Amino acid sequence: MNPIFNKTATVAPPGAAVSGVDFDYRSTAVFRQLTLSFQPGVVNAVVGPNGCGKSTLLALLAGVLRPAAGTVRVDARDIAFAVQRSAVTDTFPITVAAAVMMGRWRRLGLLRRPSAADRAAVQRWISELGLTDLCDRTLGELSGGQRQRVLLAQALAQEAPLLLLDEPSTGLDTCSAARLIEQLHRCAGTGTTVIVATHDSVLIEAADQFVELG
Repeated sequence: MNPIFNKTATVAPPGAAVSGVDFDYRSTAVFRQLTLSFQPGVVNAVVGPNGCGKSTLLALLAGVLRPAAGTVRVDARDIAFAVQRSAVTDTFPITVAAAVMMGRWRRLGLLRRPSAADRAAVQRWISELGLTDLCDRTLGELSGGQRQRVLLAQALAQEAPLLLLDEPSTGLDTCSAARLIEQLHRCAGTGTTVIVATHDSVLIEAADQFVELG
């Protein structure tokens, strides 16, 4: 069973959905006939114990993984996907400002220079996530919570209609976590489909809808 618990009523068509999905990891079944949908304009939380497939579900929605059976549908061409901080090397020689600008690469295309709008979007999210004083530092010089905020700023700077975040509050202090929740609701308020995989009880409580995997 994969029950869906709605805190808000909605009749909008789903922004993302999986239907009858099977997926195996190293010959171990992760999903069998998984069917779920996620609404746009709300913050959707995916919850459950370690190993239940939360990260796998986000990767399937992002197109990083492919199901063995079933269908994955997203009503968006642009997808912002922020992986867990532990999946990113801390020694990658890139500054905070450059890392956040990477979130605009899809919009830029090959060999294009950032426009004023691109730079404004990057600066906005650097400011919103409290990274202004860290812009010239490399990722390896940052604390775990600071690197987490960089990954979040990078994803948010994409301004994509589908936002996928894997354990986004890991390593964040109380103030940063509260700021994150505020920004997620702002994104949802613009019609973005926000899907967050999390163990964080505060973030789960702040979500509009949550799906429990088990």
